[in-house]
Amino acid sequence: MTELISLTHWGPFIAEVEDGRLVATRPLPGSGASERMIGALPEALYSPLRISQPMVRRDYLRKREKSDRSIRGTDDYVPLSWDEATHLIAGETRRIRDLHGDASVFGGSYGWSSAGRFHHARTQVRRFLGAAGGFTDQSGNYSWGAAQFILPHVLGDHAAVSSDATSWKSISEHADLVVAFGGLNPKNWHVTSGGGGDYHLPDWTRKAKARGVRFISVSPLQGDAPDWLEADWIAPRPNTDTAIILALAQHLLATDRHDPAFLDRYCDGWPTFRDYLTGTSDGIAKTPDWAAAIAGIPATEITGLADALTTGRTLLTASWSLQRSDHGEQPFWALIALAAMLGQIGLPGGGFGFGYGSMNGVGAVRRKGVMPSMPMTDNPARSTIPVARISDALLNPGAEIAFNGQTIRYPDIRMIQWAGGNPFHHQQDLRRLEQAWQKPETIIVQDSWWTPAAKRADIVLPATTALERSDIGGTSRDSHIFAMQQIVAPVGQARNDFDMLADIAEALGCRDGFTDGLDSTGWLDRLYEDMARKGRKQGLTPPDKTRFWQDGGWTLPPPDQDEVMLSAFRESPEQHPLKTPSGKIQLTSPTIDAFGYDDCPAHPVWLEPAEWLGAAGTDELHLLTHQPRYRLHSQLGQTSGGKSEQIDGREPVLINPRDAAVRDIRHHDPVRLYNARGACLASAVLSDEVRPGVVIMQTGSWFNPDATGALDLQGNPNMLTRDAGASRLSQAPTAQTALVRIRLHRTS
Repeated sequence: MTELISLTHWGPFIAEVEDGRLVATRPLPGSGASERMIGALPEALYSPLRISQPMVRRDYLRKREKSDRSIRGTDDYVPLSWDEATHLIAGETRRIRDLHGDASVFGGSYGWSSAGRFHHARTQVRRFLGAAGGFTDQSGNYSWGAAQFILPHVLGDHAAVSSDATSWKSISEHADLVVAFGGLNPKNWHVTSGGGGDYHLPDWTRKAKARGVRFISVSPLQGDAPDWLEADWIAPRPNTDTAIILALAQHLLATDRHDPAFLDRYCDGWPTFRDYLTGTSDGIAKTPDWAAAIAGIPATEITGLADALTTGRTLLTASWSLQRSDHGEQPFWALIALAAMLGQIGLPGGGFGFGYGSMNGVGAVRRKGVMPSMPMTDNPARSTIPVARISDALLNPGAEIAFNGQTIRYPDIRMIQWAGGNPFHHQQDLRRLEQAWQKPETIIVQDSWWTPAAKRADIVLPATTALERSDIGGTSRDSHIFAMQQIVAPVGQARNDFDMLADIAEALGCRDGFTDGLDSTGWLDRLYEDMARKGRKQGLTPPDKTRFWQDGGWTLPPPDQDEVMLSAFRESPEQHPLKTPSGKIQLTSPTIDAFGYDDCPAHPVWLEPAEWLGAAGTDELHLLTHQPRYRLHSQLGQTSGGKSEQIDGREPVLINPRDAAVRDIRHHDPVRLYNARGACLASAVLSDEVRPGVVIMQTGSWFNPDATGALDLQGNPNMLTRDAGASRLSQAPTAQTALVRIRLHRTS
């Protein structure tokens, strides 16, 4: 028996290998990683859904670009050798580029792919396509897409959501109150984008509670905060957080409990925003009574919360989920404005932060700037589309859309090369994506398993998992850098993305442009040197390369001081200005004002969502989606652990007993959720923890439609969600803005 240490998104683990076969995996002691998810790795590795060799869709092999694209997903496949697959892809790439230009090739890659920094599918496919002549890329992300584009206008960059956060150590030692819009759900603390070595959040939040920190969770789901926090629960209608935040701000202003000195020194555009709060500009004062009517909660809950904000050091936070909605920019912008009015931004344990309840690494006590990274190649095509607009782009080539102050034209995409991720999980309105997926002439998918996307490809290439290759893993939000040694030999004919793309690049005459003349070992050496150089620059002594691989990695010492977001700016806004037009926090943005977007004006505003309970039709409920407990998105969805919360082969849907009773739905009954976009089956779970009028489903069920394509049989909620941008500013996904109906599903 051999034991090796490695890393995945849900934590570090010890792998037990016997006779070259992975027999068991368990969390690294002390890491706090999920035993159920870590334990599922052998099942995933040897799943019957593994892609064993290169494959080509039969009708595509016969007819190429003239094949019947409507049978993608139902056509069978023919095996190929690696050499045949390589030259088939190279030839098709040349044909499409020659006839339609480089922008006609779309580099699809969205997913968490690998915990390793080298074998990261999105990086590899973008480097390859850039070296091959250019491609149409994706801009933004599904996790915090609206925030990614609004925050640079407000704070100068998007670090407040992508990398920076006041540490939980600072919060536990200095905060008196934490108000969490969207909650602090502990199930999300088991995952980190690059893999975390220390799942610290339960301990830090317990320390905070023990010191006397009060927690308030503002969410339609009471379970969005762990029991040990004993959090006060405020349960508004979904998508109304902005109205509540504005009313809190108005109440502070009306009762003269805001901080004018902070607003004057550190903020720009306060008078304009103040006039909006008071109603001077539009005739509507944003009072607690006004917000209460919108949010469906008592005005006293809003005034009580406003009173609590000023009793001590307060941290305001919002989950990433809040901005995955219609006008998703507004709750984050409004929260910053409210924090500015309290005047505690840049103080230990105070101010604001995003994503504390969304991922483990947010608020981690860690040293920044040492994690190695892969350089990108240039993209000569200079073509990009917002990441969530893929269906729209495929269906409407040549159409123009507004995007962050620009007008972009959709390219005519004729070929998709997808590596890592499964768009039939994360994209909204899957029936529309299914329709759009028939447009390209050629679709290539590199993956380890027969995911719904792989089943709808023309050419399928078997990729190794992180267990079958060596890498350097970790994330900038963690203090552990892991030497991920290859655990087992590749299953079947699987190859890593780098090697398969290097061979295709050679067939296209651009191998050196992609590889920089290095093989996988050479690149790992380069990444190690990058890490060591960054460490030495900070005065650290990295382990030598041999020791790094022998010991399983490098644990960085803690930073010299706790991270407090925007502390340098608070100390001296003159010496440490923000990268905004004023150098200050933009409560009003002249740049956004110049765009002229009525769906994202110059300052935080309440805008009625396209679908919400305030305008719901008869029998409509608001659908919210959240991360599953024992999967990461759709990863591990093929394992028994990933399916463990299913009931009779269907995903659970949480529904309030009052809503269930009027529909004659009982606990664990099969139900059908539906709207004009589609339908899916689920199993009802009655719970008083869900606000009436709201139903909640977890994401990640593998897309499994019936013969009509209109009904998903297992419970993929993206059959029901809206494929529309949050605004013309961000064009970000809006999965949390969806109304549905639900009824008992008769199985006989």
